[in-house]
Amino acid sequence: MNLPNILTLSRVPAMFAIVALMYPRWTGAASIAFWLFIAGAVSDWLDGYLARKQGIVSDFGKLMDALTDKIMVIGIMVALVDRNYVPIALVLVTLCREFMVSGLRMLAAAKGVVVPADRGGKTKTLTQLISIGFLLGSTMARQDWAVWLPWRHWDTFADVVYSIGWVGFALSTLLAVWSGYRYFMKQRDLWSDC
Repeated sequence: MNLPNILTLSRVPAMFAIVALMYPRWTGAASIAFWLFIAGAVSDWLDGYLARKQGIVSDFGKLMDALTDKIMVIGIMVALVDRNYVPIALVLVTLCREFMVSGLRMLAAAKGVVVPADRGGKTKTLTQLISIGFLLGSTMARQDWAVWLPWRHWDTFADVVYSIGWVGFALSTLLAVWSGYRYFMKQRDLWSDC
């Protein structure tokens, strides 16, 4: 276990904490959820950076980085659907893409090939992270800032932040489909003979 892998694996318990903090109504819960999410998103960049800088890039790290990203994002997406922040259809499309790409990676692993994230997948993940950040931020503004800074009217601001998050989430769904298609086309030699 090295620091990059610890950072990678830390996103799993972070997801549970973020989701747990999305439900309470006590002041501060939404802010803690938001900042935990930001820390998890930063760790997604930091683990890869440290692994490359220290020369300890491994197949385990590549696979677990992609897997923990999916666990964190999908766990939060499920909570966002439950809280009526995003439509279930968008999340189901994303889930289908994630399972299909994971299946492709398992097939590749069985053949001794590691399929790392490509630029399209990374763009999709970045868009998902940004949009989720905006969606969590809208709750933070409405639930916490309205109490801490009551002399400001936060509902309109929270609505704008939510709208940006929603549009970003829809865009990330389109990117999920596009990048999933690209994964399958790039790796067609793995599945074309099946």
